Amino acid sequence: MSENLAWITGAGGLIGSHLLRLGPELAPGWEIVGLTRARLDLTQFDAVRRLFLEQCPRLLIHCAALSRSPACQADPALARRLNLDVTRFLAELAAEIPFVFFSSDLVFDGSRGNYVESDSPNPLSVYAETKLAAERIVLANPRHTVVRTSLNGGASPTGDRGFNEELRLAWRAGRKLTLFTDEFRCPLPAAVTARAVWELAAKHQPGLYHLAGAERLSRWQIGQLVAARWPHLHPQLEPGSIKNYAGPPRPGDTSLACATIAGLLSFPLPGLSHWLAQHPDVVF
Repeated sequence: MSENLAWITGAGGLIGSHLLRLGPELAPGWEIVGLTRARLDLTQFDAVRRLFLEQCPRLLIHCAALSRSPACQADPALARRLNLDVTRFLAELAAEIPFVFFSSDLVFDGSRGNYVESDSPNPLSVYAETKLAAERIVLANPRHTVVRTSLNGGASPTGDRGFNEELRLAWRAGRKLTLFTDEFRCPLPAAVTARAVWELAAKHQPGLYHLAGAERLSRWQIGQLVAARWPHLHPQLEPGSIKNYAGPPRPGDTSLACATIAGLLSFPLPGLSHWLAQHPDVVF
């Protein structure tokens, strides 16, 4: 194997697949191995260790996770196994090399928004709790990096990983969606996330970074932007309020301030509406 071998876990997911697909263009100095669940079960620690020692990667970007919050609420033990225990094991394996771990804006409780890296997290869900616990393990190693990101969109290999894909699937099924006007995120295309992470890896400046879009949008606004791309699906959506949501607690405003990573990148992080206007032919 190459001396500049990079591992990407979760390569069958949205962000991982973009890192893998765009890697030859964005990081030509790396030979990239994409690890999917079918290729390597990350919970089989002995098998993972054997392959790691055989291939000796010099960079590990960890995207794999149980990322759907309802699934984590339904099975907290599985969420801890996949999001915390696997991350701990990989971080230990990669103790001597750069390791990039993807976390989430949902580690915050959403009480005020515009969070910076030094703000105190307060997770409201099992998913967010496992991500925060994993963050602390990763950041204990000064070689390692945590990237907190927001909603990512784009085309995934399975067609259901991006928030835009979830909306389209619902509309194709004829469902009317109620989207909150008072729940705010900073969505970003996964292609932009991949570009930023490859640039960050090249900077050799580990630490904690926020990486999200430059535009704070409500779920309702996001839905309208995606709906405008797919008029032939006859999108049905109506505004609602998080105050009327009967499920587990949801943070209201987890918008992220991204000045730290923006200072390292060669390009400005776009807002979603601007990016969509600039890429009218991209399937989104």
